[in-house]
Amino acid sequence: MSKVLFLDWKDELIDNRSKDISEWQDTQLKLPYHYSDEKNSKAFIGWDGLAIFDKDVDVIKLACEYAALYQEYSEACGRCTPGRWGGKILQDMFEKIARGEGERSDVDHLKEICESMIKTSKCEIGKTVPVPLLSILNHFSDEVYDLIDNKKHSPHYYDDNISYISKVTAPCIDACPDHVDIPAYIEGVRDLRFLDSLKATKQTMPLAHTCGRVCPHPCESACLRGNLDEPISIMELKRLGADYESDHGYDFVYPKKQKEKIGKKVAIVGAGPAGLTGAYYLSLEGIDCDVYDELPVIGGEVAVGVPEFRMPYEKYYKDIEAIKNLGVNFILNTRVTANMLRRFEKEYDAILIATGTRVSKKVRANNERPEIKGYWPAIAFLDQVNLYNKWGIGEKVDLTGKTVVCVGGGYTSMDVVRCSIRAGAKKVIMLYRRDEKTIIKNTSYEEYHEAVEEGVEFIFHTAISDIIDKDDVLVDLKVNKFELVPDPNGGRAQLVKIEGADFNIPCDYLIPAVSQDADLSFLPEEWEIEKTSWKTIKTDGKTYMTSRKGVFAAGDCEYGPMTIVNAVDQAKRAASVISRYVQSGEITLSDEEIMEDHLSALKVYDKDKKVVGWVKGLKREVSEKLPADYRIKNDQEVNLGFTKEQALLEASRCMKCYYMAMVAV
Repeated sequence: MSKVLFLDWKDELIDNRSKDISEWQDTQLKLPYHYSDEKNSKAFIGWDGLAIFDKDVDVIKLACEYAALYQEYSEACGRCTPGRWGGKILQDMFEKIARGEGERSDVDHLKEICESMIKTSKCEIGKTVPVPLLSILNHFSDEVYDLIDNKKHSPHYYDDNISYISKVTAPCIDACPDHVDIPAYIEGVRDLRFLDSLKATKQTMPLAHTCGRVCPHPCESACLRGNLDEPISIMELKRLGADYESDHGYDFVYPKKQKEKIGKKVAIVGAGPAGLTGAYYLSLEGIDCDVYDELPVIGGEVAVGVPEFRMPYEKYYKDIEAIKNLGVNFILNTRVTANMLRRFEKEYDAILIATGTRVSKKVRANNERPEIKGYWPAIAFLDQVNLYNKWGIGEKVDLTGKTVVCVGGGYTSMDVVRCSIRAGAKKVIMLYRRDEKTIIKNTSYEEYHEAVEEGVEFIFHTAISDIIDKDDVLVDLKVNKFELVPDPNGGRAQLVKIEGADFNIPCDYLIPAVSQDADLSFLPEEWEIEKTSWKTIKTDGKTYMTSRKGVFAAGDCEYGPMTIVNAVDQAKRAASVISRYVQSGEITLSDEEIMEDHLSALKVYDKDKKVVGWVKGLKREVSEKLPADYRIKNDQEVNLGFTKEQALLEASRCMKCYYMAMVAV
């Protein structure tokens, strides 16, 4: 809840200017009233309006700064006349009024330009930038006409003590955990500038090959195109720039030139997505990185957990090579111990823990004992499958003629059942406590339906009651059946056991894939690093420093099992904080990161927003997949990706929905 002097945001209008502060009306919007721990905001202006928090705000200067920010963007874009020339007029005329040189006719002209841009601009930024400016002209007309009639400049026009901090976002960018500049990389594809597309991706996502294949793409749920017809196929378009770079033999594309070495070094524990990302961005800042991992290969759970048919290691390794090329040192087959961490604290300037969660949780059934033959935790199962299939390490998993039951409902369980099919299992069953809709939400529509096509049987609203063995050999599972009972008070429906509906499943293997825990036994006890209730490493969730100064954590070991893109986001932020910490000893966030957090709290996507000015019914392109009867016999990549023609058609559907936001502090 925020107290505002004035608010005009979307459908909410609050005007407390004539009231005592004790009588100010509050808003439920999560506005950036407190910009940071050290500063309060004076005003916030953005795509849906503006909020004034302080009486000492020069709204005309605010309008000037906002218009000037848009003019920078429109000069670089220049794809439509209303956006480009309208932006120039907005900037020039607000500046004219702010200098005390305006005329009353300028106000009418400005309103006309604003309304014209809202109606005729091609993209969202051109349609939305005039919204708060029009609000200023309408609700602060006394201030505007006072400057015009008295030929005086606005109060803070020449004041350098106020900072105007801005950020350009989009609904899809905000919904992406890693805040990838999605419209930019789609524009690169549309213009056949694939390396530009990749560079836009790598500003915040170093694993472009990887996240172009196995990302759950929450961005698509916030795509404004979906308010019109269907969301853009955002994830499919991401891989194109990365594939173009590697397929054509180009040198590695980086978001910026690597800085000279600054004489600082960081130890990173874990070479999965979080560890790789931390090493990538720290190395770009000229910081030496040693990455330790107990596995014999680089890549963490994506390497040994995600199967080849979903994420070819050859493609993943292209992302890894780009990181190695920066001079990152990898030390494999090395399990870090408490004594090693004690040494690291003395030898390195900072430590980043990125060990993931590699301990499979139990299904909590009666007689659940690891020593039962046929009880095979998901992580151990996938390790064996992928180490053999990708590198010939260990023994091949052969399930010919066997019945496999997996318990779960996320990506790990999907990988288990699809690998089991390819290992020759006669029957593969997934038991899940919730319903089909939820399992699709937990994974993706594509992943679930591809598993169904391949022959996996899903039994919903079920849970194992008893594991039945004979002389420590698994023979049977007793399964409870549940039903969803609506909450009479309107809350979440509850699962209630159906009495007398229990059934048995004879099986050879039970593979629990309900979730994973972090193994943090290597942390020195005397460090007393705080843990969460989930037994992961506790940080503040913003800087990712632990309760021990200089020790940071990111990825699954900090949050619990999550997606690759979430792990990348955390590690990128942690690397940014570490890069400043090793030089100054201070824990700080950049303005870009602070604004990122504020906009995420406010929420950018509006599911009720009506999209006008675009052609409806442009079909979403769907990439070709290997036929199910063929793909279950091998480990070839299932998703073949877009053709060039499909990529261009899909990229052309993007409405380039950038929004601008600015805070005065």
